[in-house]
Amino acid sequence: MTIRWTYAFADRPAARLADACAFWTAVTGTGLSAFRGDDGEFVTLLPEGADPSVKLQGVTEGDGGAHIDLCAEDVREVVALARGLGAGLVADHCDWAVLRSPAGQLFCAVPWQGETVRPPVVSGSRLDQVCLDTPPSRYDAESAFWAGLTGWEQRAGSRPEFTVLRPPAGFPVRLLLQRLDEERPASAHLDLACADIAAVRERHEKLGAVVVREGAHWTVLRDPAGGTYCLTGRDPETGGLPAGGARPVG
Repeated sequence: MTIRWTYAFADRPAARLADACAFWTAVTGTGLSAFRGDDGEFVTLLPEGADPSVKLQGVTEGDGGAHIDLCAEDVREVVALARGLGAGLVADHCDWAVLRSPAGQLFCAVPWQGETVRPPVVSGSRLDQVCLDTPPSRYDAESAFWAGLTGWEQRAGSRPEFTVLRPPAGFPVRLLLQRLDEERPASAHLDLACADIAAVRERHEKLGAVVVREGAHWTVLRDPAGGTYCLTGRDPETGGLPAGGARPVG
């Protein structure tokens, strides 16, 4: 089984989906597709001259978060492998499915539509990572699950609490697992690789984001729809650490 493409999905409260759309299209330099779904809850961010890799969803319960879509030619094969590795099936829509990882992370298996061209860096940043925040008791098993499901290269991060799953060259979105400091439910957030965090942060604040906290090489912000995400000190072209080894995630 081969994963052919990935999408980062920002899940935001349905009542604030318009705010999320305005903010994330500005941040990523994209336009909006037509809304789809029974309640118009799904929308894709469309870059110019490249294939999309970011989508938004309006959710009716909770504060939202993030998840990853794995695109493959054979969705049923992805579902079977995921379930064999311990995932639970949440919803089966025949040509796509919603699943839950052993630690509780939601993700989707969807058909590959021929996407091959990664969106460009925009204003010094690129949304290129979904970070899976994982309770410590589930971290090792969860890392093994995602490595087995994707077949991607598994690498140690710059700190003991990080595991990077790096897809083949040209993929738009990779995974990072972060071991939490305490036992709490699994969650996920989006990360942007930034050439200059301060400059990107200033731009995002002008667009309505609010700084939650800052670290030496990362900044956590809240977007106008209430979702948190991170600006990280990584090369937006490669996703890797710059010289000096900045921390890969907030």
